[in-house]
Amino acid sequence: MFADSHTHLEFPEFDADREQVFARALESGVHYLIAIGSGTGPHRLQAGLEMAEGRDWVFPTIGIHPHEARLASEEHFSELARLAADRSIVAMGEIGLDYHYDHSPREAQRAVFLRQMDLAKAAGLPIIIHCREAWPDCLQILEERWKRTEFGGILHCFSGSLQDAIRGLDCGFYVSFAGNLTFPKAIDLRKVAKDIPKDRLLIETDCPFLAPVPRRGKRNEPSFVPFVAQKLAEIHGVPVEDIAGYTTRNFLRFVAIRNEGRRVPGQAS
Repeated sequence: MFADSHTHLEFPEFDADREQVFARALESGVHYLIAIGSGTGPHRLQAGLEMAEGRDWVFPTIGIHPHEARLASEEHFSELARLAADRSIVAMGEIGLDYHYDHSPREAQRAVFLRQMDLAKAAGLPIIIHCREAWPDCLQILEERWKRTEFGGILHCFSGSLQDAIRGLDCGFYVSFAGNLTFPKAIDLRKVAKDIPKDRLLIETDCPFLAPVPRRGKRNEPSFVPFVAQKLAEIHGVPVEDIAGYTTRNFLRFVAIRNEGRRVPGQAS
């Protein structure tokens, strides 16, 4: 049994065969997944909820991606606050900072990041972090503004150093690895993954992006997440069943943060 902690199944890449993608996920043993609700911009904040409709094994989030921070308006923040009241929402995300592409000015990214952290705190939601080439600023914000909330979150598609990961762990975060962990040149990332405690590990696809080896170059989808688990198993020197067990249990703990003691489909009582 596997859990994919980060998907973008609302993207147009899946318009032609979305139902088959969900079916293949289940056939591949992916019994749980998170549908990220940043959509294709702040005009699509309900995207995760739409993906979860009628699927009790799909867990939605809401959020404005740092790429679209420049587009955020007061109306969008009001909509986030309204949607955060829906008890099916499991996190605010993905939110954070991206200094690689700088699609939005860095000041706007930081302002929108902080605003969404405040909304998450008010709703009792953990946060899912997107951080690319912005670790010093991102971690400083998390240490100053989030650590004491005890809601934690996920460092999604982790790409930082071991020291970055340790600082995130100290703030209560899980560390999630995606298909890039399998890439031949990702030697340093695999060294980091080896040192992450088993009770803080998650796996993801970040589909449709970052398809893992041996599917690299193809459109990614949840049925490929076992390849990430297999690589983690090799790194940790354990059977893939162990990684599946650790990461699924961690996933179930994460989606229950907002509603402590919440029953999750398939979870033992």
